[in-house]
Amino acid sequence: MEESTLGISDIIAIINLRKWFLIIPAMLIIAASVGIALILPPVYKSESTILIKEQEIPGDYVKASMTSYAEQRIQSINQKVMTSSRLMELIKQFDLYADLKEKKTTDEIIAVMSKDIKLTPVNVELPDPKTGREKVMTIAFTVSYEGRNPSKVQQVVSTITSFYLSEDIQDREKQASETVTFLNDEIKRVKISMNEKEAELSEFKQANISSLPEFFQLNMQTLSGAEHAIEREQERLNGLKERAEFLESQLATVKANTEIEEEVHLKRLEMQLANLKSQFSDQYPDVINTKKEIEKVKAVVKRKKADTRGKPDNPVYISLSSQLSGTRSDMASVREQIAQFKRQADEFRAKTSATPKIEETYSRMVSDINNLKSKYNELQQKMMEATLSLSLQTEQKGERFTLIEPARLPEKPYKPNRLAIVLIGFVLGIGAGVGLAALVEFSDTSFRNAESLERVTGFPVLAEIPQIITFKDKVKRTVKWSIGIVLFAALVTGGLAAFHFYVMDLNVLTSKVMNRLSLMI
Repeated sequence: MEESTLGISDIIAIINLRKWFLIIPAMLIIAASVGIALILPPVYKSESTILIKEQEIPGDYVKASMTSYAEQRIQSINQKVMTSSRLMELIKQFDLYADLKEKKTTDEIIAVMSKDIKLTPVNVELPDPKTGREKVMTIAFTVSYEGRNPSKVQQVVSTITSFYLSEDIQDREKQASETVTFLNDEIKRVKISMNEKEAELSEFKQANISSLPEFFQLNMQTLSGAEHAIEREQERLNGLKERAEFLESQLATVKANTEIEEEVHLKRLEMQLANLKSQFSDQYPDVINTKKEIEKVKAVVKRKKADTRGKPDNPVYISLSSQLSGTRSDMASVREQIAQFKRQADEFRAKTSATPKIEETYSRMVSDINNLKSKYNELQQKMMEATLSLSLQTEQKGERFTLIEPARLPEKPYKPNRLAIVLIGFVLGIGAGVGLAALVEFSDTSFRNAESLERVTGFPVLAEIPQIITFKDKVKRTVKWSIGIVLFAALVTGGLAAFHFYVMDLNVLTSKVMNRLSLMI
């Protein structure tokens, strides 16, 4: 075929020549799309909307026991709801997927149902209470299910929604109850530990009562007093020692007994005898008489000394001896007092020296008890908060899932989108027809008129042979037109079907918009 610029007349001629290449693929594809749109079974969808309702009582007064974010709780509950056992119960309860029971296994059917159930969160941008910054937060979520039976679809969604609501209540009450139980156990454990520590401290105080830190100052004062008493008693003992030495020296110069009269007479006789012997011999009568007298006096003196038996009778000696004895008794008493004060000083010195080590142990034990008391009070406070939180969850006044839009009975199929299928078939059919006609046209190397032949060869055309139409050609033309009419009828039918589906979808869309507007109002 020659290369030249196509005009409108040329395009019309090509369309007229290749009309069947345009019409037949378009009609076939459009008819196929219409058939597919009509054959595909309707799938209905029902959904419910669950709002994550905030706590009714301000958090400053009652703290919630739930610590996880809404997204985490939703996913956690979703895992519990979407278990195989529950899905199998739903399948048996509503007799779902009856056509698949003979073709697929139970696990495969459960997998199909898991895909048909969808959970979609509703996210909005709200200021974060902690940071104040805008943050995408989940305020609600929708639960939907797709199936071929509208009533069953609604029932399944309602049942699954009840699962979510009941699981949310159970989770909240369970967590609040477990929090109360845990805190109660912790309070008992801390109370037992505190009692044990207090008993241990009491025993320690009894065993070291005099060395406790609070008695340190008293022990130091007592030790200082004992040391001063020792110094005073030592000074007193030194004074008594000096007095005893003085009395001993005085006593050494005094005789214990006084001389008796016979002893004086005996001395006088002895002096007289000595004078007589110096003048006379021993045979002299005076000397003999004197000797006899001396013997008699000696006997008397001896007898008197035997009667006194060595007891002192000198008053001075007796007085000094009595004073010395008293002084020595005072010295013994002072020494006993000094020894007693020294023992007392050693005792309190040991107590004061042991106080730092005992104070360390005592402080540690007191610190442990104070820590346990602080922890006990803190647990008591948390126990009160947990009890209030449990009451909050029990009375359904805390943060919870609330059904704001229950599942409705679907009136129109959710899919397939028949309008879209027909429109896609219409576009694909026209595109296929145009493509096939263009392919045939550009692959055709023949000439359709004398002008194009003259342009290519450069020679004038002398004559044209007109087309001779025979009966056979007329029959072929009639058949082609019949086929064209049939295809045109199919095209019109497809268009009407597409318009019908469009109107249906428009009505559904309008009803949804009106429902949303009514909810907003």
